[in-house]
Amino acid sequence: MALSNHTPPAWLEISLQADPVLHEPLSSFLFDLGCTGIVSEDFQDRTLRAYLPFQQDLDKISARIDIYLHGLKKIFPDVPHPVIQFSQVEDQDWGLNWRRFFRPMRVSPGLLILPAWEPIPKTDAAHIIRMDPGPAFGTGQHPTTRMCLEAMERVSQRKPWTLLDVGAGSGILSIYGIKLGAEQVLAVDTDPEAIQWAERNIRLNDAAEGIHLSQEPIERVGKKFSIVCANLILGEILRLMSFFPGLIYPGGWLILSGILKDQVREVVDSLSRHGLHPHETLHQEEWACVVAAKEHST
Repeated sequence: MALSNHTPPAWLEISLQADPVLHEPLSSFLFDLGCTGIVSEDFQDRTLRAYLPFQQDLDKISARIDIYLHGLKKIFPDVPHPVIQFSQVEDQDWGLNWRRFFRPMRVSPGLLILPAWEPIPKTDAAHIIRMDPGPAFGTGQHPTTRMCLEAMERVSQRKPWTLLDVGAGSGILSIYGIKLGAEQVLAVDTDPEAIQWAERNIRLNDAAEGIHLSQEPIERVGKKFSIVCANLILGEILRLMSFFPGLIYPGGWLILSGILKDQVREVVDSLSRHGLHPHETLHQEEWACVVAAKEHST
């Protein structure tokens, strides 16, 4: 495969039209491939766009992607095969250019998410979260993140409470936990780059005192929390389900997102098997967020 141009462009855009359930594994693969920025949250056509420093040998890149997609088909046999396109992108600073996809968002009447480079506007929102998430991690604009933020508003408590943020990413859920009154937050993510961006955002919001960042898997946490949030893909949620009850105080809450609507029943059944009680399910677009309670001991 060859792209003809007298002056090679600085960037190759890899466009993948894919089912949302594939976006996370595809994103991880594309970063391993060398992509420096990925955008998915702002597109309603299920398109994942990744940007790679331009190389002449597109046959090798295409072959690696084809091999990965073939392996992915074995894991998700019922999901349609992604459609892939390559495009030339004019020379630009992607590290800054990706920011055009991140705009201020009113998540709820009480919360405004604001890009760190935007001036603070006049607003009646009780809370403003300033974010510089980097091209790899969430801005709060994806439905799965928005529903987590809304669910946290619903279950946050007046009495002293604590939060465990599983798969912290940009740190947005941890930051909102502090703004909602959490005394302590533990934010865990096994990706060291995510931890770095989370730390930056936590400092942007003057929340460093109340949040501890960790790369330890939750299997080693060994503490209980008032609220546990996990915005993950279905496979990870089901894998970790047996650990969640031991991480939640009686009377506490578990917020699970990253779930497609047709996956809710499987999650609810797993919650029930592990002694957790589904309380409500939020829906946005094709996504769902399940809120479950751990009842007080009788």
